[in-house]
Amino acid sequence: MKAIIVDDEPKAIELIQSYLSHFSVIELVGTFRNGIKAFQFMSKDPVDLLFLDINMPHLSGISLSKMVNKNTKIIFTTAYPEYAVESYDVEAVDYLLKPISLERFSKTIGKLLQNRPEAPENNKSILMIKSGTKQYRTSAGDIFYLEKSGNYMEYQLANKTILARESINEALAVLPEYFIQIHKSIIINLNKIEFIDKENVSINGKLLPIGSSFREVLGKRLG
Repeated sequence: MKAIIVDDEPKAIELIQSYLSHFSVIELVGTFRNGIKAFQFMSKDPVDLLFLDINMPHLSGISLSKMVNKNTKIIFTTAYPEYAVESYDVEAVDYLLKPISLERFSKTIGKLLQNRPEAPENNKSILMIKSGTKQYRTSAGDIFYLEKSGNYMEYQLANKTILARESINEALAVLPEYFIQIHKSIIINLNKIEFIDKENVSINGKLLPIGSSFREVLGKRLG
């Protein structure tokens, strides 16, 4: 999936670039601080995805969004909430209000990927996990937890482990809401928890550590 970023603020471009580094499925092919130059680029080289600021000189993001190919998906990024209604008029994938957190950005990418034509129709209950040259059709509910191992994610099921070359954020983006990150390298299925204490979660007989920065969020999710 080819994408470009259009924003007149260099720091905003750098932030989205850094977030995109977590999603190998998206190839960043250009960045622009001017809507006119971005349109000229897309006229010659169409893209699949456009990260678009709204309040820009010469040509606003809203105006540019109405000029691009109808097949180009648009994610608005802006500091001005009052433009939200106009963004819905052009059927944008999402409207991200600055400052944008990685968690919020990941949810948007998840929505985008889930709505691609090849995505399963049952709203994330069935996943196609790519491992090497194979694709494993897996029920999300059967996954106990995921653990990062180098450049790979290990999907732990009852009777097998699936190894997928992806990041934590790529995995989170396509998993259902009942999955949560509890450590810098671990995602768990909340429905599979056997017990929990201050330091660990037990799933399928294995103790998984809870990172200090994730403890509060986990506590809130468990009520």
